[in-house]
Amino acid sequence: MKTNYFVAATFAVLCITMYACNSTNKEKKEAENYETIEEVTPDPIKRGEQLVNAIGCHDCHTPKKFTEHGIALNTDLLLSGHPADEELAEYDPKTAQSYILFTMGLTAVKGPWGTSFAANLTPDDSGIGTWSEDQFLTAIKKGLYKGIEGSRPLLPPMPWESYRNLPDEDLKAIFAYLKSIPPVNNTVPAALPPQMQ
Repeated sequence: MKTNYFVAATFAVLCITMYACNSTNKEKKEAENYETIEEVTPDPIKRGEQLVNAIGCHDCHTPKKFTEHGIALNTDLLLSGHPADEELAEYDPKTAQSYILFTMGLTAVKGPWGTSFAANLTPDDSGIGTWSEDQFLTAIKKGLYKGIEGSRPLLPPMPWESYRNLPDEDLKAIFAYLKSIPPVNNTVPAALPPQMQ
């Protein structure tokens, strides 16, 4: 009987020791990974690309194409905004009071404010090619069209109220990335107020 207790006690001590060693090793590896992440300073352009891909910029600013697998980003027109030559359906003020209507490519939206179009974010002159970093920060932080003081507010569905909470470093990284992508010449139409539909 004593032998059984001895074997059971030895087994229990062995299990506890193995668990403790594994926990210590796991914590050590996690600490090493954390230190590695902290030590790496990402390239601002790479960081900007990560942010653009993570926060949904392509959802509205990249035209879409339809494939056998469904809707996909048109990578030839990456972040070039609403296509200037795309025809819109007729505006229905009654529907616009109750619904927000997106075009099939998700680059134009009709709602109670009228019709808004996703901007060209490429470094072409028809996009943000002539913008300064300060203009970009003003556009996002204050929600002002083209980042110009005294200009109209950015229209829905642009979620600048959320994006303005990003640290300036991240916004500057986004701007650096946008300035590094291929320029696309596409003059996006001006927003249309409801009375001009």
